[in-house]
Amino acid sequence: MISLTPELVVIVMFGLLLLCIMAGFPLGFTLVGVAIVIGFLAYGGKVGQILYSQAFGQLQNYTFVAVPLFIFMGIMVDKSKIGQALFETLGIWLHGLRGYLAIVVVLTGTALAACVGVIAASIVMLGMVALPHMMEEGYNKELACGCICAGGTLGILIPPSVMLVIYGPLAEISVGKLLMAAFMPGFLLSALYIGYILIRCLLNPSLAPSTQKEISIKLREKFHLLLTSVVPVVILIGAVLGSIFLGVAAPTEAAAVGAFSATILAIARKGLTFPIFKQVALETAKVTGMIALVAIGARCFTGVFLALGGQEVMSNLLMAFPGGRWGVFTVVMFLVFILGFFIGWLGILFIMVPLVTPIAAQLGFNELWFALMICINLQMSFMTPPFAVAIYFLRGVIPDEYKITTNHIIRGVVPFIVLIMVGLGLCIVFPQIILWLPSVMIR
Repeated sequence: MISLTPELVVIVMFGLLLLCIMAGFPLGFTLVGVAIVIGFLAYGGKVGQILYSQAFGQLQNYTFVAVPLFIFMGIMVDKSKIGQALFETLGIWLHGLRGYLAIVVVLTGTALAACVGVIAASIVMLGMVALPHMMEEGYNKELACGCICAGGTLGILIPPSVMLVIYGPLAEISVGKLLMAAFMPGFLLSALYIGYILIRCLLNPSLAPSTQKEISIKLREKFHLLLTSVVPVVILIGAVLGSIFLGVAAPTEAAAVGAFSATILAIARKGLTFPIFKQVALETAKVTGMIALVAIGARCFTGVFLALGGQEVMSNLLMAFPGGRWGVFTVVMFLVFILGFFIGWLGILFIMVPLVTPIAAQLGFNELWFALMICINLQMSFMTPPFAVAIYFLRGVIPDEYKITTNHIIRGVVPFIVLIMVGLGLCIVFPQIILWLPSVMIR
């Protein structure tokens, strides 16, 4: 065994972590590997007991059961084609408005966010359904790609969100309150995106040429389409979030209700067959397994890190920054933003939340507000290369005939990253954007 000072633990553990990630090793295995190596050097064979207790503790987390249920619900919604129907209906209603297709993309992404909770399905669906329409009507490539990435990633913030289900137990915050607190910030970002598209298209009409197509459809038929495409979304939102808001069910039970409701809707829309159900189950298992591996690895990493005194070193380091508590808050937000360039949101949560949550409480920040500020910040991590999964999801479904490159997508997401920063600023100035809805929910 080797005597390691807390300062050396911080340097070595985070140094090895970043080095392995940059080398391309999977995050879950990297976290476990670093924990084993450092733990063995410090404790010898006793490290096995520490790692076992951390891994078993993660598997015993009852709230974590909601994760596969929400994932199942999201994949089932994707297979039932609810998003595609909603996109087509909104396109009919907003037809003729300058930049209407880009606005419909954001609105559809917002609606899907309240049903899905994960981003891959939303971005792929929007890329396959919306992008051909926008290219056909001569939309600017950057604007088209940017709105798809921005609208599609709202699913990780607007409830039901897998991110929030994971964040709650890590910070020992009510998941139900987190879900309610995320509604208004999510809708705020959606409104900022739509406002930007409207203003930009009015100032520069060439970005979204006026449509030459005419849609001949009666008002009664338009209302019928709106009813048949919106009602499924409302049912899912009511089943999951309504039960949480009214205090009828905890998030885990509400997730089960959502998964069941999504399955019934898929059957009602004649979109569920046994092969599709099998595919949904397998995809759910794969995604859940990946998340569980990272969760267990992160618990092992933080367990060794805290046992060797790393938390105190990090706390002292952050508290030493000038500017008081807002100076520390700025540093934390900057660290989360920078980590988003290299690590996925899941790794950032499991690594950062156990470290910064006690510091936030020590500085007197409201726990819900602070948690949502980190989650809003993480919206940018999906669109900041090199680890920008939204960009890669979209790039993977773009046909070569459109001649859209990765650079087009990157340039397209930049304005939306700036808008997320604007949203963060508004939530700092007006904290009730986050805190109002949880304050009126029925406990």
